[in-house]
Amino acid sequence: MDLLKTAREVFAIEARAILHLAEHLDADYDKAINAILQAKGRVVVCGMGKSGLIGKKIAATLASTGTPSFFMHPSEAFHGDLGMVTPDDVFIAISNSGETEELLKLMPYLTDNRNYVIALTGNKQSSLGRAANAILNISVEQEACPLQLAPTASTTATLAMGDAIAVTLMHAKDFQPEHFARFHPGGNLGRRLLATVKDEMIVDNLPMVNASASFAELVDCISTGQLGLAVVQSEEGIGITTDGDIRRAFNRYNKEVFDLTAADLMSASPKTINAEAKMSDAFAIMEANKITALIVMEQERVVGILKK
Repeated sequence: MDLLKTAREVFAIEARAILHLAEHLDADYDKAINAILQAKGRVVVCGMGKSGLIGKKIAATLASTGTPSFFMHPSEAFHGDLGMVTPDDVFIAISNSGETEELLKLMPYLTDNRNYVIALTGNKQSSLGRAANAILNISVEQEACPLQLAPTASTTATLAMGDAIAVTLMHAKDFQPEHFARFHPGGNLGRRLLATVKDEMIVDNLPMVNASASFAELVDCISTGQLGLAVVQSEEGIGITTDGDIRRAFNRYNKEVFDLTAADLMSASPKTINAEAKMSDAFAIMEANKITALIVMEQERVVGILKK
């Protein structure tokens, strides 16, 4: 058995399935997108089995890109969760066959509730297709499964259709990185775009020494501060000495390094930033200068240190 050949065949089948989706797009796609844009409520995504797993990802993608959405399991919906669906919601029903019993049971309620129903199905003439307001065709020529039983290419196509919906809505809403960051405050993007320097800077026990401090005092300050640096204060302003500066000094001066002071080893005019600045600005400065720390200043006074 050629294992690599099998894998390549799967990729080829699923790639063709995605490419064929573009050929299936028609006016119903516009109708579906406009219905979501005009809806005052949320998008409810519903599917059974593998379609349900794909539906959870679609709902998560929509929610994180500016379209309020949640996933509803069809069996749970039929036993009370339909109470979460308001008339203002758009309902996305996923079924490759279009004959999933658990989904079809929900259609009378959705019709009575005046919900706009979008069907993601591979059979436009199915019961689900006939009940829907808009049909997005996710049919595939074949599954990657050699038995043509396990949903493979069809679930990939469904996922791609969900991504297309989400991205189209992002364009329509002019969804920007700042908006994305608001929904991901715990991630690196959220930290960069939402947080300010004062939210992240270190303010306690700052490692600071006078310019006249001895080499031993300077090393002790860097070690005690545990930030890999010391801020050097002089009459002319401030400087900075890093543990890298200490290592280079040893290589350059050997035993004579112990005769040096903090003023001899500091880098003058270090990069600084205001406490009210955005973290995105701070990261930009650090990346442009290939450094990992900034001194935070307010009214010519050191108030913190920001570490990358």
